[in-house]
Amino acid sequence: MMRWDRLFVPTKYIYARTKLVYAAALSTQKRLAGEIADGDTLVTFWKHFIKGKMTYLYRNEGQEMAPTIPGKVETLLIRNLPCLDHEYRINYKQVSVGDVVLLKNPLDSDKFLVRRLAAVGGQEMVSTDEKDEPFVVEDDQCWVLSDNQELKAKEAKDSRMFGPVPVMDIMGRVIYRFQSMKDHGLVENSNCNSKEDTAVLNFELELNEMQKISEA
Repeated sequence: MMRWDRLFVPTKYIYARTKLVYAAALSTQKRLAGEIADGDTLVTFWKHFIKGKMTYLYRNEGQEMAPTIPGKVETLLIRNLPCLDHEYRINYKQVSVGDVVLLKNPLDSDKFLVRRLAAVGGQEMVSTDEKDEPFVVEDDQCWVLSDNQELKAKEAKDSRMFGPVPVMDIMGRVIYRFQSMKDHGLVENSNCNSKEDTAVLNFELELNEMQKISEA
């Protein structure tokens, strides 16, 4: 059944709704992690809803994600994705296969990687190499790949090299890239969360700030 009331929802209402869910998830995550006391949850919620931003900047180096992120050094706008479930894990509804995500580097826990989400728990992965057997990604795990088809598996530094990674190690979704004032734009994702991402961009994208990070 068509929901006509959802066809023409102004961007500001989508942004407010998205931020409401974000603030609730983030404050809950902090409480579960012991970062705030139970009595401070509501105060933390309003702080993030009224004054907080759902995005942050990340300086990406390397060409593993070319041509999606073509520059050797680019400033990326990351949409923060806090957990939403009671087990302190990121909810699959926040990320979808095809999304470009920022995740903890399995090879160096102090660093991060930008890769494309290729599969989540319960989904089958089939290799282009006939010698490799198909396999199913375990629950709470995900498989990430480099976009650069010219790189070998070891050069791409993705799941072909280090295997599946915990979904909870995903920090956010990359929604915008900036190389210069003449070269910047949206990052191609799965489109499952395109309305929310677009609303976030409309209110939180600041090219001048991205330029400062890019030139630093």
